[in-house]
Amino acid sequence: MKAIVKIMVVVSLILSATNTFAQMKNTKKETVNINGNCGMCKTTIERAGNVENVANVVWNKDTKTAILTFDGQKTSKEEILKRIASAGYDNDKYYAPDDVYAKLPACCQYNRRLQSES
Repeated sequence: MKAIVKIMVVVSLILSATNTFAQMKNTKKETVNINGNCGMCKTTIERAGNVENVANVVWNKDTKTAILTFDGQKTSKEEILKRIASAGYDNDKYYAPDDVYAKLPACCQYNRRLQSES
């Protein structure tokens, strides 16, 4: 019985992910570096970047990379990365504002590069 429930949950997740991507047109996919440390970072990064039927962000805390899948006619990689930076996370193109970064929980504060190092 537990196996059936697990299978149903997995199938539901797959169908919902497929449904999300199916509604996105002109799909582009990019891999980018985004700083962060933990599961809370993952949640914040993905919430900041995701826009229903427009953009989907999946961040990996081990590799510090994210896969951006988005409708290239409705948004851009830059727009997604700006939203993520404004949530407190430095990335390939944008630095988070210092005041926003300072408000992240201690577990989410990563070692930042100086902006002049890039």
